Amino acid sequence: MSMLDKLKGLLKGHEDQAERGVDKAGDMADERTQGKYSGQVDMAQDKIKDQLRDDRPPQ
Repeated sequence: MSMLDKLKGLLKGHEDQAERGVDKAGDMADERTQGKYSGQVDMAQDKIKDQLRDDRPPQ
């Protein structure tokens, strides 16, 4: 079982809170870098959210 699978199991039923946490962490990263990497931060946030929502079994 991968680390991501364990994390998904722990977050089961709390997806909204996890997404808010991802948004908050991204906002903090943007603030600390003064928006210099906002495009990369936004892309990382989207990928993390997609991974958290993905219910397919690992390949």
